[in-house]
Amino acid sequence: MKQYITYIRVSTAEQGKSGLGLEAQKRDIAIYLDNFSDVPFEVIAEFTEVQSGADDDRPELTKALALARKTGAELLVSKLDRLSRKVSFIAIVMDDPKVKLRVASMPHGDKFSLHIYAALAEQERDFISIRTKSALQAAKARGVKLGGLRDKTNERNKAASAKADRFASSVLPIIARLRDAGDTLQTIADALNTLGQQTPRGGKWTSTAVKRVIDRS
Repeated sequence: MKQYITYIRVSTAEQGKSGLGLEAQKRDIAIYLDNFSDVPFEVIAEFTEVQSGADDDRPELTKALALARKTGAELLVSKLDRLSRKVSFIAIVMDDPKVKLRVASMPHGDKFSLHIYAALAEQERDFISIRTKSALQAAKARGVKLGGLRDKTNERNKAASAKADRFASSVLPIIARLRDAGDTLQTIADALNTLGQQTPRGGKWTSTAVKRVIDRS
């Protein structure tokens, strides 16, 4: 019987208390188990952590890894950044011969593709961080109060994110059915265009746009 150990993580206490993020991760893991896992399977342990992914010293993850080494069960996470936001840490886990890592949102991902994805994600976060600091420095030079700027930016980002999440939820059932049927991202995009379903910006669907919706789910 296939055995799994699940690990889910959120970064803040507020998210942990509210369940924001936790339920989405549980849903992704359930989708993987129901649609991609070998059967029969058994989840022998579940670990939940409220701590930043930038921290390598996480008690619950330590327990999950130890149990995975002991039992040979696969460590199952919803997305790669739930395991860690550091390529170096992810590489250590993947190179551990006693740990089998599985990512629900990348059900067919092997070690190579997971490592490349982690490296690209880290590179993108570094670029965003540098870009944000540069923008804040430019605003400060113009005499803008940074506190007010951050507040307004955060409000806009939250509103945009909420809108994107609502839209993704509205089309996700269609995409999920087609994806489960084995359709490619481009085939799904063509189907949405045939149905007359527009993208959030009122344009035509592409394989990239479909992937963005899946990634937000």
